Amino acid sequence: MKFYFPDSQDLVSPTYDFINDEYSPYRVRQRDDVYAHEIVTPIPYDGILVSKAIIDGSVKGAGKYSTPQRERLYRLGVRQFFRLNEDMETLGDCGAFNYINEEIPPYTVDEVVSFYETCGFDAGVSIDHIIFGYIPSGSSQEPDPAWVKRQEISLRLAQEFLDETRRRGEKFQPVGAAQGWGPQSYAHSVAKLQEMGYQRIALGGMVPLKSHEILACLEAISEVHRRGVDLHLLGVNRVESMEQFARLGVTSFDSTSAFRQAFMDDRNNYHTATDSYTAIRVPQVDGNPALKRMILSGTVSQADAIAGERACLRALRGYGNGNVSVEEVLTAIKEYEALILGPKKKSYLSAYERTLRGAPWKDCPCALCREHGVEIAIFRGTERNKRRGFHNLSILETKMRSLNFA
Repeated sequence: MKFYFPDSQDLVSPTYDFINDEYSPYRVRQRDDVYAHEIVTPIPYDGILVSKAIIDGSVKGAGKYSTPQRERLYRLGVRQFFRLNEDMETLGDCGAFNYINEEIPPYTVDEVVSFYETCGFDAGVSIDHIIFGYIPSGSSQEPDPAWVKRQEISLRLAQEFLDETRRRGEKFQPVGAAQGWGPQSYAHSVAKLQEMGYQRIALGGMVPLKSHEILACLEAISEVHRRGVDLHLLGVNRVESMEQFARLGVTSFDSTSAFRQAFMDDRNNYHTATDSYTAIRVPQVDGNPALKRMILSGTVSQADAIAGERACLRALRGYGNGNVSVEEVLTAIKEYEALILGPKKKSYLSAYERTLRGAPWKDCPCALCREHGVEIAIFRGTERNKRRGFHNLSILETKMRSLNFA
């Protein structure tokens, strides 16, 4: 089972100063900052997925790349731009979530094929149109006509996409995108793509589905699935079900969930092989928008906020060095919370105590935890948060290696 990590310009600076929360004045982001595959050992994914919408933008507006970055990617190609080793694979797609509200996809087949060819992708997914709806097998509910139309659009564009790649000499592996609204409709889409000649099929629109719903779709697909045709799950990461997915023909998937949980989840921010912990929130006085608004309005004293922030960081670092007790750390955090959160805001003190007493970073073998210690468990700014996300990717890689895909 191969894992692709979707690119969203997620890098960290090796020279970031955690004590003063400062970047080096000589830092050049694209030259000096590093990707997870450059600082996590072993590399936590088999390849990267890059969406055209991230690079070139879509109807929602500009992508995440600046014009110089975009031009550099087109000039160097995806492998050199991301500094990938020879064993890593690249997969391109259109980023259908970015145009989900449009009646038709905003890209032409020619544009997408040219994007994949110019950037030098190993494989590229055909243009698709996401269907967000699910009807279980046996239901009498009729699909929304818009769902049927989106499936028809996806299949028509898949045929045109395959024809164009063949006309140009197939410089990358064409991957057909399957969309559906339930087990039988997904099976129909896969059957049609196989008839066209696709040897690899990406199953889209499954992110909102529960694991048992995905399995029901894969069971139906298995009735039409041809031997030798690889299935890819777009945006789906369900480790607990991966062995079942593999037995039903899935050979690869992509997901950002483990990474994003580091800073988007309410509780499960720091992963271990058997558990997860809540990262300890220490908002930056000069970097947290909500806190800055309270200071500007006079609700919170800036001097008191700075003193509380520094006390928390000092206590956490002291705990990391074995010089401060858990109780002292919690006292500092409680006082800072009382100052900046107010009585109606949620407190995480009990979760913080569990994190501090567990101190999972002490036993973690990953290079990031060994280098940064307690800093990686502090919810504060992109440098700590993304490093914790990279750590989570290393845990996902470990979990995947422990599974039996026979």
